[in-house]
Amino acid sequence: TLSKKILAWYDNSKRNLPWRVSKKSPKKLYYRLLSEFMLQQTQVKTVLPYFEKFLRRYPTLKSLSQAQERTVLKLWEGLGYYRRAKNLLKSTKQLAKINFKLPNSLKEIKKFPGVGNYTANALLAFIHDKPTLAVDGNVKRVFSRILNTKETQIDFEKFIKTNESKIFIKKRNSDVVEAFMEF
Repeated sequence: TLSKKILAWYDNSKRNLPWRVSKKSPKKLYYRLLSEFMLQQTQVKTVLPYFEKFLRRYPTLKSLSQAQERTVLKLWEGLGYYRRAKNLLKSTKQLAKINFKLPNSLKEIKKFPGVGNYTANALLAFIHDKPTLAVDGNVKRVFSRILNTKETQIDFEKFIKTNESKIFIKKRNSDVVEAFMEF
């Protein structure tokens, strides 16, 4: 199947990225949240030094949630789209109110500032291993080429829901999402 092939490719070709920690790591939520906010409209190579800088200054989600906005914005300098930094900080403060537990529904995750459909689906997959895809232009291109059709002719939400059992592999849903993103 497509998922088995893309997972085989991913297992052999994935980049070593600092936010890819063990599924059981207590750092998983923080690293994924931080990376997803930083990666919005920004290339991985640009994000890497900022990600490391943030971890040195704020090693935990709790420490970031207690940060001052001006300090976060200063660390963010050069990464652009400063609203992401403000929304990241607001989201960490909201997470602090619920004991740093990410909700496990798309609807609830999308209530966090700066979290749209793509980021919510990515977090749902990465944190809760849910069978959902973060669909961006790259993922749309992959599926449209496989299906030999134009991107505009596919309702991706419906397609994913209809083909869920063919796309996802139990206990590796997050890896499937990561593989499609990496591909």
